[in-house]
Amino acid sequence: MTGVCGCCGALRPRYKRLVDNIFPEDPEDGLVKANMEKLTFYALSAPEKLDRIGAYLSERLSRDVARHRYGYVCIAMEALDQLLMACHCQSINLFVESFLKMVRKLLEADKPNLQILGTNSFVKFANIEEDTPSYHRSYDFFVSRFSEMCHSNYEDPDIRTKIRMAGIKGLQGVVRKTVNDELQANIWDPQHMDKIVPSLLFNLQSGEGTESRSPSPLQASEKERESPAELTERCFRELLGRSAYGNIKNAVTPVLMHLDNHSLWEGKTFAVRCFKIIMYSIQSQHSHLVIQQLLGHLDANSKSSATVRAGIVEVLLEAAAIAASGSVGPTVLEVFNTLLRHLRLSVDYELTGSYDRINIGTKIIKEHEERQLQEAVIRTIGSFANTLPTYQRSEVMLFIMGKVPIPGMHPTLPSTGSGPEGNRMIQVMLLKSLRQVTCGFQTTNMLTALPNSFLDPLLSFALLEDAEIRLLVLEILVSLIDRHDNLPKFSTISIISDISVLKLKVDKCSRQDNLFMKKHAQHLYRHIYLCSKEQSSVQPHFEKLYSLLALISMELANEEVVVDLIRVALALQDLALSSEEMLPVYNRCAIHALSSAYLNLISQLTTVPAFCQHVHEVIEMRQKESPYLLPEDVFIENPKIPKTLEKLEGELLFQQAKITEVLGGSGYNTERLATPYVPQFTDEDRLSKRKSIGETISLQVEVESRNSPEKEERTPAEEITFETLKNTIVDSVGVEEQEKERRRQVVEKFQKAPFEEIAAHCGARATMLQSKLNQIFEITIRPPPSPSGTITSGYGQTQSRSVPVYEMKFPDLCVY
Repeated sequence: MTGVCGCCGALRPRYKRLVDNIFPEDPEDGLVKANMEKLTFYALSAPEKLDRIGAYLSERLSRDVARHRYGYVCIAMEALDQLLMACHCQSINLFVESFLKMVRKLLEADKPNLQILGTNSFVKFANIEEDTPSYHRSYDFFVSRFSEMCHSNYEDPDIRTKIRMAGIKGLQGVVRKTVNDELQANIWDPQHMDKIVPSLLFNLQSGEGTESRSPSPLQASEKERESPAELTERCFRELLGRSAYGNIKNAVTPVLMHLDNHSLWEGKTFAVRCFKIIMYSIQSQHSHLVIQQLLGHLDANSKSSATVRAGIVEVLLEAAAIAASGSVGPTVLEVFNTLLRHLRLSVDYELTGSYDRINIGTKIIKEHEERQLQEAVIRTIGSFANTLPTYQRSEVMLFIMGKVPIPGMHPTLPSTGSGPEGNRMIQVMLLKSLRQVTCGFQTTNMLTALPNSFLDPLLSFALLEDAEIRLLVLEILVSLIDRHDNLPKFSTISIISDISVLKLKVDKCSRQDNLFMKKHAQHLYRHIYLCSKEQSSVQPHFEKLYSLLALISMELANEEVVVDLIRVALALQDLALSSEEMLPVYNRCAIHALSSAYLNLISQLTTVPAFCQHVHEVIEMRQKESPYLLPEDVFIENPKIPKTLEKLEGELLFQQAKITEVLGGSGYNTERLATPYVPQFTDEDRLSKRKSIGETISLQVEVESRNSPEKEERTPAEEITFETLKNTIVDSVGVEEQEKERRRQVVEKFQKAPFEEIAAHCGARATMLQSKLNQIFEITIRPPPSPSGTITSGYGQTQSRSVPVYEMKFPDLCVY
């Protein structure tokens, strides 16, 4: 029998004998290396036998797994790994099928060690670049199984960590194997991405807690350095780095869904971390695709809680900061349109208290959360704007200004019921957004960057009563004009004895700047003057006015502008002295302080010694007798101002005649300096709704009389006085009362009079109407007289006969 068995063994195929010989009697001895070399040489010499070798190894491994002979299982997998690494021929595809079948068998086992063993073998296989593609290989099972391993809840934490790490490595291997092979299953399909990405995010999120609990970086062991979170981040970055233009959406959509399903927007930190990884991993030219997806997701969550929307906006803010300049894509204005729309929605939600008007009360609106969202949107708008070049930022500024409801100029935005308060709030929010966009805005040509369509509506806000809106307008103007970062040096109003310590950056006024001032200077002066006389102005308003005056002097001043600015400062002093404006004592002191601080600055900028001396003398006199007229006593936390302001005169005031004299000696225009500044009134005063009817009409008449060349020929009847207006108003009221009384009588008559009386009245009116119609018809129907004369009818009556034009006889004088 022994001889017979030996004879049968010798008759077995050689590849089976070579495979059997690599297994030792004791599995602890490991793979028989000498016999493994023989098997490898045989496989290389006869590649057509590879599929049979693989099938036989698979058969032995299945048997060993079933018999729990795990030592032999490990030897079989090691042999398979070596054969894979050594053989790169055209016949390897059939061998790979057996190999994947064996890996699948291990992954299906309950033993964690076998799952990890199978994963390690698959990762080695994934790193092999095959010479020939496979048309029929499927990795669906591996994606599902590795994703399941990423979510392992094994009782032992160490084994659980190993299983999860094996799952992450397996997913990484699947991606590497399939991402560059067009003939393989498309790993970017949603069915695969919806498993891969959430599995990675689950491990990325679970690693945040363990990292925060680690005692210190010095105690971090090798095990902690190879944590699932770090491995996950590397795998996630590799996945995103391999994504092409058409695959970005499929990779990002599962991230958005995961953050939605697990309420991770509200914490913001994890969502921001995820998208930082995404933005840094993908190719920079694809950044705008991610931003557009985030904007679309924000629209989809328009009725979600404020914390969720704020989280999405915060992520947008970080994404915009990472995106390179210009990477927002071709739809720049659409980005800002979306953000402004959500700003408007937030204002409506805050005022109405409901997300849904149909089912009111379904969700509770928290005002402070909506305010946080609004601030986040405004910061995001500024962040986006900072990534844009100057010309695009100018377009964005115009775009935002076009959204602001301006009384009389732009129609108010359609509101969902928030009313006037909603318009006021959206004005504030949009101006805050505009302030963010203009922050750091620098342009060489302000004339083109700030056209009339932007400046005119912006300046019109300086006439509104709302103090917050006026302050925002001043901040925007200051930000636009400051091109050399001089603003921080004028943030507070003070008397500076020597401005050289400020180290101001002053450039020569360019031709474009001169044109800009020639076009807009009077508007700027006028709004500075009108803002100063507002009773609701407080310290921040005067500080911004001082900054605005100073920056115009730095950035846009030529000789004519300097003269006008001095005239404006003197006009402000006259405004504070005037008793007609009925200004509070604080405002009058603040205007005096503003005027003195600015004249002190402009006198040193002009470098005219006599001018500087006069200003210095007035300031010294005020320090001795009236310190409440200087900024050091006014613009402090507790202003030191008197209860009443006595009439000021003499050396306490800046004298226009004296200034004209000293500046005239230095070549300045004395005629212009001697002319007191008077603001030019325009239509904006009527649009602001802050002038009375009488003032508005008198202003119109004044402008007409000033501009008309025929003013001396006007008749006294055209003169409009107070009495005329009074009589007009009284008469119009009397006429309205008479009309109302007449209508009341008519209605009462038809309600109470007998039917016969009403019928007779209506019949008489109908008869009179018919007679009038007959007269009209007779006039219109009667034929016109004819040049040929009249004809006689058969009844002896004369009748006009119409003659065609070509038969008419015209005198010779009528013919050309």
